[in-house]
Amino acid sequence: MTSTLTTAAAGFGTGLSLIVAIGAQNAFVLRQGVRREAVPAVVAICALSDAALIALGVGGIGAVVVAWPGALTAVGWIGGAFLLGYGALAARRVVRPSGAGLETEGESARSRRRAVLTCLAMTWLNPHVYLDTVFLLGSVAADHGPLRWTFGLGAVLASVCWFAALGFGARLLSRFLARPAAWRVLDALVATTMIVLGVTLLAGS
Repeated sequence: MTSTLTTAAAGFGTGLSLIVAIGAQNAFVLRQGVRREAVPAVVAICALSDAALIALGVGGIGAVVVAWPGALTAVGWIGGAFLLGYGALAARRVVRPSGAGLETEGESARSRRRAVLTCLAMTWLNPHVYLDTVFLLGSVAADHGPLRWTFGLGAVLASVCWFAALGFGARLLSRFLARPAAWRVLDALVATTMIVLGVTLLAGS
């Protein structure tokens, strides 16, 4: 029992250390959280996607994907272009603000659909997600032998806890972001993160 709990804790700590870093996905979840738009769907997509990718890594699929390096290159180009486009839109909001602060009422079906599609793209078009979950976590899990799935379960739990805290906890910033100037600062952070990551992906592909 002690060995099982220790392995699960190791998976939780390793998974948390990989996903806490500021990135495109986290910045998007934060923005949706403070706007209170499609938060349950966005959190579920991120957590379930991580769970699926971690399972693939623990199952050994990483070694198969390595045999086709062109796959990650293609994802890198597509993901880089997408992040640059999203970053440009955020930068435009900074330069040409609407003049309004945070608005939490009147969420439309269209905005929810757009949020879901964007979240899927942020997750599945980002090569770093595959590197962290499929390859890195998969290789570390393999070192635990028969307990590798316990390690993977710990990593999945870390992902669920992080995205739930980020998405649902972000509303605590609502009062601060009710001011237009504060919202421009957040958009500036999002724009910088997306553009830097987009350029990095394109340069490394």
